[in-house]
Amino acid sequence: MAMKIRLARGGSKKRPFYRVVATDSRMPRDGRFIEKLGTYNPLLAKDSEERVKLDLDRIKYWLGEGAQPTDRVARMLEAAGLLEKKERANMKKGEPGKKAKDRVEEKAAKAAAAAEAAAAPAEEAPAEEAPAAEEAAES
Repeated sequence: MAMKIRLARGGSKKRPFYRVVATDSRMPRDGRFIEKLGTYNPLLAKDSEERVKLDLDRIKYWLGEGAQPTDRVARMLEAAGLLEKKERANMKKGEPGKKAKDRVEEKAAKAAAAAEAAAAPAEEAPAEEAPAAEEAAES
């Protein structure tokens, strides 16, 4: 029997509440489970102690029996210090899209043009002030 430690959704529409459960991988997400191992309430603040509650002793037992945690549960267990952190590959999803890249290039070009415009009058202004300074010195 392939065991999983995963989230089972509860709560009403638009008010999610999850139970962390040990279950047979062939069972439906919210279906029959073997044991409830904790809860997860995503509506609470991230620093709230009530957001994630886990029975770590029972989770250790099920991991020892060969249960595989899902990605989301594995992240919770890493935060609790039960599993070591693993490197995750997010190859293309982290890259901005084509339009976002175009906007960045456009913004950089405008900034460069503005910097050039600001630098050009600064160079001309001292040249114009020099004759005025000489006239003032002569008077």
